[in-house]
Amino acid sequence: MTPTRLHSHELYTVEQVRALDRRAIQELGIPGIELMRRAAAAGFASLRRHWPDARGIAVYCGPGNNGGDGFLLGALALDAGFQVALFALTGESRGDAATARARFEQAGGRVRLWDEAADLPMADVHVAALFGTGLTRAPERHAADLIWRLNHCGQPILALDLPSGLQADTGQCPGEAIKANVTVTFIAHKRGLHTGRAPDCVGTLELDTLGLPEALWEDVQPDATLLRAETLPRRARHAHKGDNGHVLAIGGDFGTAGAIRLCGEAALRAGAGLVSLATRDANLFAIHAARPELMPHGVDGPQSLQPLLERADVLALGPGLGQGAWGHALWLTALDAGKPVVVDADGLNLLAREPRRFEQPAVITPHPGEAARLLGHSVAEVEADRFAAARALAHRYGAVAVLKGAGSLIADSHGRVAVCPWGNPGMASGGMGDLLTGIVAALMAQGCDIWTAACLGVGLHARAGDAAARGGERGLLATDLLAPLRRLLNGQDP
Repeated sequence: MTPTRLHSHELYTVEQVRALDRRAIQELGIPGIELMRRAAAAGFASLRRHWPDARGIAVYCGPGNNGGDGFLLGALALDAGFQVALFALTGESRGDAATARARFEQAGGRVRLWDEAADLPMADVHVAALFGTGLTRAPERHAADLIWRLNHCGQPILALDLPSGLQADTGQCPGEAIKANVTVTFIAHKRGLHTGRAPDCVGTLELDTLGLPEALWEDVQPDATLLRAETLPRRARHAHKGDNGHVLAIGGDFGTAGAIRLCGEAALRAGAGLVSLATRDANLFAIHAARPELMPHGVDGPQSLQPLLERADVLALGPGLGQGAWGHALWLTALDAGKPVVVDADGLNLLAREPRRFEQPAVITPHPGEAARLLGHSVAEVEADRFAAARALAHRYGAVAVLKGAGSLIADSHGRVAVCPWGNPGMASGGMGDLLTGIVAALMAQGCDIWTAACLGVGLHARAGDAAARGGERGLLATDLLAPLRRLLNGQDP
C-alpha cells in the first residue's frame, strides 16, 4: 500500500503540513527543489490524465513556492512538446521558486508578467499556481482580477496544491478564489479543502504524497479525519424488535407534524425496532394514516410524557418542538430523564436560551445559525473556522457535536473531529435535519456509542442524499433519501 493510500483519509493543519515539509528536507535530506520537482510532476501527470488531448496550456505563477511548482510544471510541459504560455505576478521569485523559474527559462520558456489589460490566452487547460498555504487574506486587486477572469473563461482549470485564494486551514475565501475543475494537493490533505467554501473551489481533489517514505508521518497525529463509507453489520438471524432499541421522538407542535413524522420514519428506516412519537393530539390521525408503523401519542405536558420516557432507550428531541410553553416543558422533562439523546432544531434553540452541560450521552446537530446561538457568536464567526466552532460546541456542552453544512463536521469533547466528504446542495431543503436526528437516534438505539452513531449517521444521511440526487439536485425532498438509506444500511448499492 502506497503512502498516498495510507493517508488519504487524514487531514492536517497548515502548520502540520509545513512541519512535514521541513522534516522531509531536514531529517530525510530531500532538498526543497526536489520536492518542488515532484509536485510539478504530479500536477503534470494529473493534467495529462484528466485532459489527455490537451496540447496547449497556460500557467499562472505567484512569487512563492506554489509559483515554483507552476514554473517546473511549465518546464515539463515544454519538454513534452506542449505549447506553454506562462504568466508571473511578479518580476522575480524567491528561494527555490527562483531556481524553478530559471529552469523554465532554460527549457526555452518565456516568463511574461501578467497585465490586466491583456486578454487571457487560448489554452486547453489553465494551471493556477498563484498562492499556496501561506495566503491568509484576500488576494490583492491585481491577482483577484486574474482569478475572476480565470473563473469566467469557460476553460478547465487545474489547481496546484490548493485553489489560490482558498484558506487551507478553514475552507473560507476572504476574497476571490479559483474554482478549479481538478485540484492536486501535495504531501498531505489540508483540512480546509474539505469544508466551508472548499466544495465550490476544489473540483475533483487528488492527493499525491510525492513518493515520501512512511517515516515522514511517524508520531504525527492528523488534526481530523475523513469519514469512510461504512454501515452496520448484518443482523443475527434470531434478532427481534426488542434487540434494536426503542426511540422516542419528541416534537411536532401545531403546524409541524411533518417534522416529527420525518424524524420518526427515518428512525424506522435506520433500523430502530420501535419508534414512538410524543406530539400534539391534533397530529395523531395524520401520522397514523401516513405511517402506521409509527406509534404516536398525544401529550399535553410532562405528566403524560413521563410513561413514554420510561419505555424509551433513546430520545430524539426537537423536530417541530417549538419554543413555547408546551415545547419548553417537554424539553426540560426529556433532558432531566437522563436518557441518551439527540437534540436538534428547537431543542437546540431552547438549549441556547438555557445552556446546560449534558451528563447523559448526547449528540447535538446544529446548522451554522443554531451553532452561533449556542456559542454566543455570529454566523460569520462560526463559518470563519468551522473546526474551532465544532470543537467549542462539543467542549461547552459535553456532547458529540455535528456542525452541519458543506463538509459537515463531527466533534467530541476530547477534540476529535471527523469530516463528511459526501452531500450536495439539493439537501438544503426542509426536513433534512429531521431525518438526520432520527437516523442518529436509531443507530444509538441499536447499540452504537454516540461517536460512532454520529459519524455513521452523518455519512449514511449524506450518501443517501447523493444517491437521491442522481435525478437532479433541485427539487430533492427529504423523503427521497429513505429508500437509498435503507439500501445503504443493508450493504447494497443505493
